[in-house]
Amino acid sequence: MNTLLWVLIGFIAYSILATFLRTRGILPEYVRVQGPLTTIHTRRGRLLLDRLAKPKRFWRAWSNIGLGVALVIMVGTFVLLVFQASLIIQNPPAPTAVNQPQNFLVIPGVNDFLPLSVAPEILFGLLVGLVVHEGGHGILCRVEDIDVESMGVVLLAILPVGAFVEPSEESQKKADRGGKSRMFAAGVTNNFAITIVAFALLFGPVIGSISVAPGVAVEGAYAGSPADVAGISGGDRLTAVDGVAINTTRDLESALRESDERTVSVEIDGERTVSVTRELIVAGSVEGNPAGLTVSADSDPIRIIAVNGTPVYTQAEFEDAVGDSRFATLDTSEGERTVPVGAYITNVAEGEPLHNETGTSDPLIITELNGERIASATDLQQALDRTSPGQTVSVEVYQNSGFETYDVTLNENPQDGNGFLGVNIFPGTSGLLLSDFGTREYPAGTYLSLLGGDGGDGAGGIQSALAGSPLQLVYVSLLLPFASVVLGIPNFPGFTGSVMNFYQVGGPLDFLGGGVFLLANVLFWTAWINLQLGLFNCIPGYPLDGGRILRTGTEAIVSRLPVGDRHTLVRTITTSIGLMMLMSLLLMVFGPTILGG
Repeated sequence: MNTLLWVLIGFIAYSILATFLRTRGILPEYVRVQGPLTTIHTRRGRLLLDRLAKPKRFWRAWSNIGLGVALVIMVGTFVLLVFQASLIIQNPPAPTAVNQPQNFLVIPGVNDFLPLSVAPEILFGLLVGLVVHEGGHGILCRVEDIDVESMGVVLLAILPVGAFVEPSEESQKKADRGGKSRMFAAGVTNNFAITIVAFALLFGPVIGSISVAPGVAVEGAYAGSPADVAGISGGDRLTAVDGVAINTTRDLESALRESDERTVSVEIDGERTVSVTRELIVAGSVEGNPAGLTVSADSDPIRIIAVNGTPVYTQAEFEDAVGDSRFATLDTSEGERTVPVGAYITNVAEGEPLHNETGTSDPLIITELNGERIASATDLQQALDRTSPGQTVSVEVYQNSGFETYDVTLNENPQDGNGFLGVNIFPGTSGLLLSDFGTREYPAGTYLSLLGGDGGDGAGGIQSALAGSPLQLVYVSLLLPFASVVLGIPNFPGFTGSVMNFYQVGGPLDFLGGGVFLLANVLFWTAWINLQLGLFNCIPGYPLDGGRILRTGTEAIVSRLPVGDRHTLVRTITTSIGLMMLMSLLLMVFGPTILGG
């Protein structure tokens, strides 16, 4: 039975029990139940609101700023949601993990993107967001002389998921529209303020105190690979090979290539050493590769036994056996295969240099660049690193059972400034990801760079395109929990568990030791959740704050129009916009599954 079903059963059981206790009069009056939702009401705290609301001019000015921001976001949200919904209708995308039902629940451990390991930090950020949001409403109620009937918290079963301030309906009717609009905007204003403060602290002294630890961070080992057999697994750091220190994947590959021994000694975390007996395996494959081999995650790895009749155990031996030949006969555990040897291109981008010459976007294999033999993706990337924008190079490609050579004028690579062909390169050789070691690198340096830190030599090229200004840092941080879907790298939940082994603490907060990681997680999730709360509540649909602001704004405009039944017109406008927002949200959530599945 899956987790989501257990959660639903729990909610149903809780609802039945709570309803039974309410009908029997066992629950106190200040506890109200509606299905799995429970609200706890109190009148305490109203004196505190009165004290906090005393600098009325400050709070009005503060909320006027927030109201302006909220109006801009409301318009932007409306346009964005309607635009995205129309795109989904016209061209439904394939559903992803984001569209799974459990991922709409903000429950760590149930939501695939909210790990249980950071549940305390997520819960803290949620509570902070709810308190400042509803506190803002409460303070502005008193600033605008709106009485507060009660305040309290909202529980989903036993989980706190909301807070509320219950204004007096009579007082609200007496307040002017400007006062009510400021009151409705106060909550999101406070959420955005908390977001700014949390991100400023995170991107400043906290991330500045974290650096990448020496070595190559291991995300995991391919099942049945030499590294897996030797006991290397996710969370390990590879710090040396045969006594040679390594810090990047390129260092690891160089050390393995330079070793003539089949068995190498690998140092882990600078503390222990294991022996790895190398064996050439196919760790991954692209669909349609010329060898016709498919790697399955739940099956034994495919082994390369010999190339052109020569037994091979390492990648260096593979390359020596291939030599300058354009074709190679592979003796594998799945049988014999004869393949063209080169860098497999999964897609040639339209309008880019190679496409301009070949006229095709279909997959192909590059076997030579500017007179240099290309046998793998690494060869191609290294050859391109030695080129420059505007340079014309000869490119030999294999496609449709034949070889063709084209003269291609390179563009500029936006990531490193070198020559650019405009292609997507599959790692490995001929659509096969070959490895004589078998580990997958965890992009520790890339994550630190995306958060505004110094990722060192291990940072990938992705941060150059995404990170930079403070707004870019915020945008990237919002994507990190969904990195596997959006950026194609593992999701980043924060500095937790084995991930902390990939980083070290120094700088201005060195005195906190490992507490820096906890502080980073708290700030990250507090900022992330408060920004989400603020943006969501700006959606112009009732009963969200954006919907209430829309209503008061519409009333102000309609009151100046020469129409008879103003109330009906206001209700028609706000209801229409609200329904449009609801339909757009439903399409964004369920559209890919229903229309594109």
